[in-house]
Amino acid sequence: MKYGAIFLALTTTMVMAYGCGGDGEITKTTSGPGSSSSGDPGSSSSGSMGGAGGASSSSSSGNASSSSTGSSSTGGGPDYKFVMASCSDTPPAGAKLAPDPKKYSAGTCPQLMEGHNAFPSGTAMRDFRLVLPIDMKPDERLPILFLWHWLGGSADDFYDRGQIQMAADTQRFIAVIPESKGDIQFKWPFDNLQSQGRMDEEFTFFDDMLSCVSAQFNVNKECVGSAGVSAGALFTSQLGGFRGDYLSSIVVLSGGTGGALIKPFANPEHRMPAVVLWGGPTDNCFQVMNFEQTSKDLEKNLDARGHFHVECIHNCGHAEPPLEAPAGLSTYAPMWQFVLDHPYWLGAGESPYANGIPASMPTWCGVGTGSATPRTGTCPGSPGC
Repeated sequence: MKYGAIFLALTTTMVMAYGCGGDGEITKTTSGPGSSSSGDPGSSSSGSMGGAGGASSSSSSGNASSSSTGSSSTGGGPDYKFVMASCSDTPPAGAKLAPDPKKYSAGTCPQLMEGHNAFPSGTAMRDFRLVLPIDMKPDERLPILFLWHWLGGSADDFYDRGQIQMAADTQRFIAVIPESKGDIQFKWPFDNLQSQGRMDEEFTFFDDMLSCVSAQFNVNKECVGSAGVSAGALFTSQLGGFRGDYLSSIVVLSGGTGGALIKPFANPEHRMPAVVLWGGPTDNCFQVMNFEQTSKDLEKNLDARGHFHVECIHNCGHAEPPLEAPAGLSTYAPMWQFVLDHPYWLGAGESPYANGIPASMPTWCGVGTGSATPRTGTCPGSPGC
């Protein structure tokens, strides 16, 4: 999963919209649409709550436990609490459950099929790739994972390089891989130059996909995750803020929030667990987009709001993470397993990983801000901006 096409366009936009201060700092000289949003991101959540979470049992490595190997440090973040949980578990009595999906914006949902689906959303025609387990059973209640591609990529690129069919088959989930609309330079709306209207359009696209996939398939609404790579990770960070009341967890692979260019993290009522992964101090593009800074800003906001998170630092710059595939599983299986191990009904700071990450996670990951031991050694790939 190569990260990004050339960020020369980003540099051009920065020169147009921002002036460069001393020591390479970027100082804003002209203003685009403001980064603040109106209203509580979760205030529009509606619908009845109910139903049990449930991925079926998989061949993957399962939950962490108190005897798990890996970091047990919380890195100076909030206090975390160990709770054994999985999306296949029945929610405990009295637990707060995920709301039903929002109503489809375009009326009646179209019939969906595996592969690409042309999809009306709001006033636009959009497209996403739907991936189902090849042997999906009629009574199988499955988690759903949204996967947002990188700047130079596409839904098909994510499907191929992420081995998503293999992942869906072995770990038992439905994957939805959106295609970018193509109307903005950086594929997904996450930067301060984007209007709130354009942001809301993309959030509605998410709402509509979740609504229609849930209407046609047996979806576990207590296990709805979002993961993104690079530009897709920057948008996943925004989606987590504005649609966190529908998401059980997020996986951010070289993304984040804040700074001169990227919009800040919003404040969802639901405290969702997260993976925050980046490539160390050299994870940047042309010294303009610094993913270490944006990742740390996201961590700061997660800590301040009581979200559990795992920190991973692979030290290979803005390149594909050097993950090693567990036996019989896809390369990114540990990232997807994090989603499957964190149902919506977990409370703030609760996680089955709180006492330590499972052995299937990279050794360069840890629990909480400042906990990761950055990877050392050669990198198998080269940075790609």
